[in-house]
Amino acid sequence: MKFSCHVDIKAPLNKVIDLFENPDNLKEWQDGFISFEPVSGVQGEVGSKSKLIYEKLELIETIIRNELPEEFKANYEHKHMVNTMSCRFEAIDSNTTRLDQEIHYTKFNGFVIKLLAKLFPGMFKKQVQKWLNQFKDFVERQDV
Repeated sequence: MKFSCHVDIKAPLNKVIDLFENPDNLKEWQDGFISFEPVSGVQGEVGSKSKLIYEKLELIETIIRNELPEEFKANYEHKHMVNTMSCRFEAIDSNTTRLDQEIHYTKFNGFVIKLLAKLFPGMFKKQVQKWLNQFKDFVERQDV
């Protein structure tokens, strides 16, 4: 399953990138986020792994590409699914940034998650768009 979402943020590109890159900010826009724990490699560099802990799940993030603002791409593994997320940032003007995300679920493990993905694929996209909107709100509340 593959889909994309986007949001236009009223903030300069460099400010958006700074806020996006800081894992301390995840709690500000991702519901249920608890902690970010580096596992291996240098944080933010290609090949590095981190554990993202949420109230209801844990993910292992492996960075595939980090050439911001052009693209940040990572693989996320969970016991029930694997997906890749690609984020691209573009300056629309000096105070507006577009964030495009493409999500590609490559593996579902287990009957229930496979059934959910088949019957309700929109719920996955809805969650991604919700977090994008919350990221936009978070960025726009910061002093620019």
